[in-house]
Amino acid sequence: MYEKKTFKTIFIITTVILITLPAITTFNEILTSIVMKIQLYRVIQEFIVPIEAKMIVVTVGLFGIKAIPTPLGLNIGTIQQLNHVTISWNCIGWQSFILFVITLFTGLQGPYTRYSKTQTILIGFLGTFLINITRISLVVLLAQFVNQVTATVFHDYFSTVMTIAWLFFFWWFSFTYVLERKLELYDLLEENPAPPTLRIHKS
Repeated sequence: MYEKKTFKTIFIITTVILITLPAITTFNEILTSIVMKIQLYRVIQEFIVPIEAKMIVVTVGLFGIKAIPTPLGLNIGTIQQLNHVTISWNCIGWQSFILFVITLFTGLQGPYTRYSKTQTILIGFLGTFLINITRISLVVLLAQFVNQVTATVFHDYFSTVMTIAWLFFFWWFSFTYVLERKLELYDLLEENPAPPTLRIHKS
């Protein structure tokens, strides 16, 4: 029951996102410019971006790309031919964390143990973070090995599909292997049925 509700929620979110994707992309660009003007982006830019940049450098390095992390992103290539990749606050994946939190409200409604719920939240948070690292790394790889247009299209559209696919997999995995139901009275009676009652009839 709760499993169906969660997947229905993800499906509804997917439908809304796909219908309004062009508007969402435009809105994100406007929101980015506003936040950068009021300097609110500095908190994310100074603390989260450098961490993600280092992880992305390691990831793209597996494919033979030489890169150096910077406070604003990473530098790719040699000194003679250096390309700078800027990672703005809007690119780190805050949208995917919002979607993840929304699905938590339905996915964790069932009678599950606190321990398994905590495990689910931690796995989901870590997985969403790694998906964002993978997404940004793929954008860098596409820009390096294909072209800038392909990387931009992937960044604006297909990266959202990656997030949705991750949420579907995450909740399937959680419901199948992580979440454990609490033992209720009905379950205890099924596991330990009461002994038959001996009735004595007076003659």
